[in-house]
Amino acid sequence: MIAITLLGTGTPIPDPNRAGPATLVQAAGENYLVDVGRGALMRLAAAGCTTDMLNAVLITHLHSDHITDLNDLITSSWAINLSADPKPLQIIGPPGIKEAVDRLLHFLSSDIGYRIAHHADLNDPPEVHVTEIESGVVELEGQVEITTAPTDHRPVDPTIAFRFDYQSKAVVVAGDTIPCAGLDKLCTGAQALVHTAIRKDIIKNIPIQRVQDILDYHSSVEEASQTAERAGIDTLVLTHYVPAFPSGQGDEWKEIASQHFSGEIELGDDLHRVEID
Repeated sequence: MIAITLLGTGTPIPDPNRAGPATLVQAAGENYLVDVGRGALMRLAAAGCTTDMLNAVLITHLHSDHITDLNDLITSSWAINLSADPKPLQIIGPPGIKEAVDRLLHFLSSDIGYRIAHHADLNDPPEVHVTEIESGVVELEGQVEITTAPTDHRPVDPTIAFRFDYQSKAVVVAGDTIPCAGLDKLCTGAQALVHTAIRKDIIKNIPIQRVQDILDYHSSVEEASQTAERAGIDTLVLTHYVPAFPSGQGDEWKEIASQHFSGEIELGDDLHRVEID
């Protein structure tokens, strides 16, 4: 079984009910965090998972709303990890993620120095292992096999999606993207797809150019549903809702998706959990 928890379903716009983009994938006792948006660590705690339980953090792209809490994650996995034998934090992402992490560690350098000076058991800065990848197999220990493929969120480039295979089940988690061959290939033979989606029918009527700009590099509900249908996916999980619908609602989103996708459609509030058996 692979479990999917939508830790954060929100957008760059601060929302009291929705944290920023973050998804937890769990299988075989392993825990993988995909993207680290605003409030991700609070939602991770609510899901019963702590930073020291994470096998890896996987980043789809370097838009700020998808990495807002990465600095908090780095600090928490180091300074608040009381394990006698803490493991390095594994971060995997597209080219550019290493520089981003290096800059975050520089940003945190004063804090790191203060903590080392104050705590006798902290002698070294955070141990963070960063891997850059655009496609192929992610080299990690564990029973879950993780592969990546490029997606299309240009001018944000490169961007990637992740596929998690465990036993006979597979789940794909895509960040922001329009329909593309890389995502289609990654989804082939998978049972579930977690996909960001926007309501283009609503957004196109908002007469603000900066809002209009998001139309050309995100998938609509229709397009996300068509991607899932093409791949023969069983369960489509929508997230990162623009504009966000009120808590407990979303029926209209499901109705639109059902016109293009014949499988199960899942969406909801933060901490919505889906199990793929």
